[in-house]
Amino acid sequence: MLGLMIAVVTFNFIAFQTNKRLTANQIVHIWTFTIALQVLFDTFIEYKYHGYWYFSKEIDWLGIFPHTFIVPAANMIFLNFYPFKRKITRQILYIVVFVIAILIYESLTLLPEPWGYFNYGWWKLWHAALLDPFLLLGILGYYKWICTLEKKACR
Repeated sequence: MLGLMIAVVTFNFIAFQTNKRLTANQIVHIWTFTIALQVLFDTFIEYKYHGYWYFSKEIDWLGIFPHTFIVPAANMIFLNFYPFKRKITRQILYIVVFVIAILIYESLTLLPEPWGYFNYGWWKLWHAALLDPFLLLGILGYYKWICTLEKKACR
């Protein structure tokens, strides 16, 4: 529980204090999209197939915190520092480094309580390593779509 609270405060502090790119509208969109996608994914992997879980295998109130306050803030950080106007190699390198950071963080969440709060069933770190780049590309594509919609709305 202690690790979760430290993560929530740290991720959100960094996300909002370093934000120079995202508008309030974009933050709401990213936050909502992230929560919806995570809940949809976790409905199957976490609750139906017990691939992983937060705190316990059952649905519990503490599980709301990682679902709603960590991943959306991490996505804000990812988008805020993404090198949009750089070469594709720089963008790929950024995604690789960000995935490595996510994997290190996920490894820390597997520590015993009070530091850790995440548990593996059949899910392993390599599953996350394979899936995370696609999730980041998805959030990147969603962000670009929101920016396009904002431009159309301003016309």
